[in-house]
Amino acid sequence: MNAPAGGLSPALTPEAVADTTAMATETHILNPRFYTTDFDELDRVDVTPVRKDWDALIAEMKADPNKAHFKKTEAWDRIDWDGMDPALRVEFIDFLVSSCTAEFSGCVLYKEMKRRGSNPDIRELFNYMARDEARHAGFINDALREAGVAVNLGFLTKAKKYTYFRPKFIYYATYLSEKIGYARYITIYRHLEANPEHRFHPIFKWFKEWCNDEFRHGEAFALLMKTDPKLTDTTVNRLWIRFFLTAVYSTMWVRDHARPEFHKALGVDIDWYDQEVYRKTSEIARQIFPVELDIDHPRWKPALRRMNEAFLRIDRGTRRGGIAGRLEKALGGAQALAAFVSLYTIPVRTHTLPENVRLEPSY
Repeated sequence: MNAPAGGLSPALTPEAVADTTAMATETHILNPRFYTTDFDELDRVDVTPVRKDWDALIAEMKADPNKAHFKKTEAWDRIDWDGMDPALRVEFIDFLVSSCTAEFSGCVLYKEMKRRGSNPDIRELFNYMARDEARHAGFINDALREAGVAVNLGFLTKAKKYTYFRPKFIYYATYLSEKIGYARYITIYRHLEANPEHRFHPIFKWFKEWCNDEFRHGEAFALLMKTDPKLTDTTVNRLWIRFFLTAVYSTMWVRDHARPEFHKALGVDIDWYDQEVYRKTSEIARQIFPVELDIDHPRWKPALRRMNEAFLRIDRGTRRGGIAGRLEKALGGAQALAAFVSLYTIPVRTHTLPENVRLEPSY
């Protein structure tokens, strides 16, 4: 990583690295997770039904259009971290740590898929995706170092708990993660392009090309799902897709509403931003998901707000401790479950999948 163009940066201390790594290592329902799967099942995937699109995507990844992108240039402005509003600093560092952990979790999963498999198509794909995610995580971590903090990624690999998902659940969750990542980054980028006075950190200037990596990764998972029509055709799997859509969207809402100063500094209303990201993601996901959440339904936003209130209650119970704290957490958990059921039972929109699933970023 190139040296920054300049700036006032706190000293990077071992204690700061340990504290930030502890944030990334913490296992919480809202924190990015590390995943493992049935690698033998994944190794048996046959991409013959999508060979033409597959080879075109692999060629694009091999060409590596963002090879030189993740380097600091003269466009990397000076940042006075000590002079930043303290509340904004805390929330922005939390955003960067969460983003770094999410990117690195993808790198770990993809690298393991490549290492454990023998299928040349699968190994080549995940080799390129692991490369991209490693760059993303490293670039974010370099930005964190300027703030006097960083994540010990090597330690994170060993210390973070891993969640087992069957390959189809990996497809659903990771496809959504990559596409929603694209929608989040491009929405912020376009907003700051129109309102540069709110660009309080230079990393946002890198989001346009960066989010195209996310888009390509999502395309790969769309093609993987296209190899087996049962993954999107059966009633059970449609219910699972609906579950993952609801879980990912509601988690995003709660996470974002925990960072009011961050979004205020960006100059965006959180409700508007999340709805805009949902809308973009839903439009994109029509390429492979036959069901779409109705984000304009009268129950949608009220249930999301109840979900947020539930997690605030859980957090209060955690901080309170003791019997009263455990009761508060239990009540918050019940409230979160009720909010999730309300969201999940909103009637979905359905449509027929297109014959050709490939898309190009257009926002």
